[in-house]
Amino acid sequence: MQINISRYSHSVLITGANGFVGKPLCAELLRQGQSVRAAMRLARVESLPLENIETVPIGVLDGETDWTQALQGINVVVHLAARVHVMKDKTADSLDELRRVNVDGAWNLALQAAEAGVQRFIFISSIKVNGEGTLLGRPYTAEDQPAPVDPYGISKFEAEDALRQLAYDTGMEVVIIRPPLVYGPGVKANFHSIMYWLEKGVPLPLGAIHNKRSFVALDNLVDLIVTCIDHPAAANQIFLASDGKDMSTTELLLRLGEALNKPVKLLPVPIWVLKTGAMLLGKQDMARRLCNSLQVDISKTCDLLGWQPPVSVDDALKKTAADFLQKS
Repeated sequence: MQINISRYSHSVLITGANGFVGKPLCAELLRQGQSVRAAMRLARVESLPLENIETVPIGVLDGETDWTQALQGINVVVHLAARVHVMKDKTADSLDELRRVNVDGAWNLALQAAEAGVQRFIFISSIKVNGEGTLLGRPYTAEDQPAPVDPYGISKFEAEDALRQLAYDTGMEVVIIRPPLVYGPGVKANFHSIMYWLEKGVPLPLGAIHNKRSFVALDNLVDLIVTCIDHPAAANQIFLASDGKDMSTTELLLRLGEALNKPVKLLPVPIWVLKTGAMLLGKQDMARRLCNSLQVDISKTCDLLGWQPPVSVDDALKKTAADFLQKS
């Protein structure tokens, strides 16, 4: 990943620093010579394998968390920590529980950050704030009216709303980034499962899907976050993130197979058959993600910040596949 060195030196607090996005973000900021403080749950403080990084243990993330120690001397906060949607976990899907962490927790941190003199607060939200899908060729934009559907998307939208009001009330700059599905080394969930089945050579009934979906490579998202740390035009803006290239599910599988150096066996099963079967099996959400479109327009991100995704889709998939194969 080639990232321009930040123009200024910052003291950056990163929440969720030992997570999927947090680890490479910490590493990149350290490479640039920035001062990084990593906030994470107490039990995971030792799990961040980086030197020259200060770690601060944080217990439960909610509206009562004390951030005093973590915020001392900090001028930028990147808030990655969140409670995410977990399949088959009814507790994680509770809107009240998601609000406790994602809304109350974010607002409490931001309020204390503003009181501590933090200049900029970068909030990693979700494209689910925009909604669950788009018509083909009609991507979401940063200016669209939010239309979250599931509890996670609703909680992220409510957090955004609270943070924008806080920015207005306090003068602290707030930057909101809404990524779609993020992939890269260490990716889990459905993306990991797809690589597993492709590597095993299992035929998949996904050879006739002509949707379009946006994704963002981990390196590209990290690059965008770093850009937003001190870019003057980022202040109080909402940005969508992606690789700038949309793919159908079928195209993604073919490219992943090439990255894995495995022949891909895709059966051209009609979409209506897939959706009917998914409905009978209670897997409608999975069918929606595989068959429907979800596109994002990053023209505002590129134009306002002078930013372009530095890593190509194929290079990012190769890096993801290489990590998967090494760990298999």
